[in-house]
Amino acid sequence: MASELDGLPVIATRREEAEGFLQGLVSKSLGWARKYSLFTYPFVTACCGMEYMTMASARYDSDRFGAAMPRFSPRQADLLMVVGTVNCKQAPILQRIYEQMADPKWVMAFGVCASSGGFYDNYATVQGIDRIIPVDVYVPGCPPRPEQVLDGIMLLQKKIQNQSHKLIDRKPLPVIAGGPGR
Repeated sequence: MASELDGLPVIATRREEAEGFLQGLVSKSLGWARKYSLFTYPFVTACCGMEYMTMASARYDSDRFGAAMPRFSPRQADLLMVVGTVNCKQAPILQRIYEQMADPKWVMAFGVCASSGGFYDNYATVQGIDRIIPVDVYVPGCPPRPEQVLDGIMLLQKKIQNQSHKLIDRKPLPVIAGGPGR
């Protein structure tokens, strides 16, 4: 039994394949755009802050990698750079800052103290910020050289490029039973 489409000179595609192709194209475009427009929010607590300032200066110029000037509110940033040691009293503050950032968001652990606690192996220091918030890139060093941080930014850009991105990520609206006046 032949269908009606067999006699027509058209190419019939399935809806899922068309949507998958469009979703892939949109995801690839958004990944490309997002990797070159990183807005950083520095959470600087210790001596690595000096290297962070060097990395942002004209000599190393993080702007050419898309990581522009630091934002003064976590709500305006999508890259949280945790620079230095985080102690247990600062942990809830760091978690709240992370929660205030809009999606999509990424986190960079800047230096060995942010990555693993460093040589502060005691009860008052968080042994790595990945115990509080998810971390995308670890930059080793005490303090890390600006070249290492730029390598970390480029690694994060590759990760962003290869992620799946959506234009809109909405939850379905709740269905109200009965509705008004019923």
